[in-house]
Amino acid sequence: MTPDHINALFELGGASLIWINVRRLYRDKTVRGVFAPVFVFYTLWGFWNCLFYPAIGQMLSFYAGAGTTLGNLTWCALAWRYRMGRLP
Repeated sequence: MTPDHINALFELGGASLIWINVRRLYRDKTVRGVFAPVFVFYTLWGFWNCLFYPAIGQMLSFYAGAGTTLGNLTWCALAWRYRMGRLP
C-alpha cells in the first residue's frame, strides 16, 4: 500500500463519520453539544486538501478528501440553517 492509499482510507473513514453526523443533524434539525467553528475549520482545511493533494500527485486522497470536505460543508450549511431558525 502506498501512502496515498493509506491516507485515502483515513479520509474515507472520516467522510463516513461526518456523513453520519450530517444525517443525524438533518433528522434532529437542532445543533447541540458541538462547537460549530470546529466544522468550519475542518471544512476550510478540506478545501486546502483538495488543492494540495493533486499538487503532490495523491489522487486517491483527493477523491476521498472531496467526500470529507463535501460532508463538512453540508454539515455547516445545515447547522447554519437550523441555528438561524429557517426550517423547511
